[in-house]
Amino acid sequence: MDYSKSGNPKGARSTLRGPDHAQKGAPKAVKPPRETQEQLLARMKAAAAAKKGDKA
Repeated sequence: MDYSKSGNPKGARSTLRGPDHAQKGAPKAVKPPRETQEQLLARMKAAAAAKKGDKA
């Protein structure tokens, strides 16, 4: 019996990914710097104050 033909077919090994996926050897993507905790709190407090000011 030929067991090599049993089971699911094997997928393609070297399929190209989408245009937004970095290929091997490509330069690393430059991400914007993360927001610090103080900046986040200041932004949240400003949004809360603006929302509170609109209600009153």
